[in-house]
Amino acid sequence: MEFQLSAFADEAGSRLSEQISAMKDNRIPYLEIRGVDGCNIADLPKEKAREIRRQLDAEGLSVWSLGSPYGKIKITEDFAPHLEQFKRGLELADILGTGHIRIFSFYIPAKEASLYRDKVMEHLSAFCNAAAGSGILLCHENEKGIYGDTASRCAEIHQEFPSIKAVFDPANFIQCGQDTKAAWELLFPYVEYMHVKDALSDGCVVPAGKGIGNLPFLLANYKGEVLTVEPHLSIFPGFEGLEGEQSGQNRKYIYPSGRAAFDAAVAALRECIKSSYHYHIN
Repeated sequence: MEFQLSAFADEAGSRLSEQISAMKDNRIPYLEIRGVDGCNIADLPKEKAREIRRQLDAEGLSVWSLGSPYGKIKITEDFAPHLEQFKRGLELADILGTGHIRIFSFYIPAKEASLYRDKVMEHLSAFCNAAAGSGILLCHENEKGIYGDTASRCAEIHQEFPSIKAVFDPANFIQCGQDTKAAWELLFPYVEYMHVKDALSDGCVVPAGKGIGNLPFLLANYKGEVLTVEPHLSIFPGFEGLEGEQSGQNRKYIYPSGRAAFDAAVAALRECIKSSYHYHIN
């Protein structure tokens, strides 16, 4: 299958011009918009959103999803203003021409998931009700520390709310001690798209295919069309001047700039895609 790529291009540069340049240079047609010109997507003025849409349209680029922070608050916080912010996000999604919003399932106190399950589901239900009829698909991302950080609790969410699809993030599962193959077997019926991040056993994020995320397996089994590059790689601007054995050991996955890390993440994903074509699916 030929995949289309999306990206969190704010990791290449904060300015929209830098994001457009990174996307075009790397032949990426879609943006998962999270931050532009120092402004988080949730705080973006509507006129600014219209201008972003005009600039992207002029460059032949599109917004794939709002990489929003909706649901990324403590479950004990006041939900009413957050819900109003989410409703405004539906308007922003419409202005930007995307049919997807990435959401989360609220930070919960450690080891107390069962105590807050009902409240989590109540809040997610409010999101679903607000989005009903909008044509916007809500996509839940597994994230460390939220209710849906494990595959089993993600599955609970999708079973409770069939209208909420999954954003599958391998590195986030690794950071929660979850095997990505086992998580995939449980969640693949709900997956709308993937965030491409890989990680080592200690949770350190590395380029796709360089960690224990089983990226070739996941890509070989993935039935979607779009993959979002999310580098999250280590940046050290003074790296060129480092000396000694320590710098030599770290050189492989530390980058001198966000743009360098972004380019490396895209190149690694494309190599993984090639590898997946030859992956034997059991």
